[in-house]
Amino acid sequence: MKNSFEALIASYIENKVGISENFLSDDLANNLKQNLFALQQRSLLVDAGIGNSETISYDSAVRSDSIYWLDKKNNNPFENEFFIQIEAFISYLNQSCYAGITGYEFHYSLYEKGDFYLKHLDQFKNNSSRKYSMISYLNSNWQPSDGGELLIHQLNNNQKIAPTQGKTVFFKSNELVHEVLVTQNTRMSITGWLKSD
Repeated sequence: MKNSFEALIASYIENKVGISENFLSDDLANNLKQNLFALQQRSLLVDAGIGNSETISYDSAVRSDSIYWLDKKNNNPFENEFFIQIEAFISYLNQSCYAGITGYEFHYSLYEKGDFYLKHLDQFKNNSSRKYSMISYLNSNWQPSDGGELLIHQLNNNQKIAPTQGKTVFFKSNELVHEVLVTQNTRMSITGWLKSD
């Protein structure tokens, strides 16, 4: 676990985008993926909005995925395992980088074939509590032809990141404009933010 934490932090320091190829074990990723499928079958996913609770709007021409917020109250064993790992990473990040993170929020995100999310920043204009964005992918056997890459826009150094299972991406929420390119296959992740309130 510590090695995956170090991989995220070291690559973040190097180029403002942290990447760990195995932040999630295959077992945990598969179990979270089964949770997501079960939620979809029960029609519990909702259209993803743009903005926070005070400014939320819905525009499928900008964003077309569906989501479900994770909550400790659900007491799901695999989501709890994910929370334990996130809390361990936050503790490591605060101790090693004095990041001052005090909380977090995460949701499942499901993109069906043809879905996308246009260029955006993850921090709201009316609320700066989101400090770091984290995305953990749940897609086994992902192929280049499946599309759905995370495209991070940086001056002279755009990064296109394939959403392969177990991989986690980490960056500052107020710094990097990014988008999800059109996917040609079902694309699943847990997406969230480390916060300082």
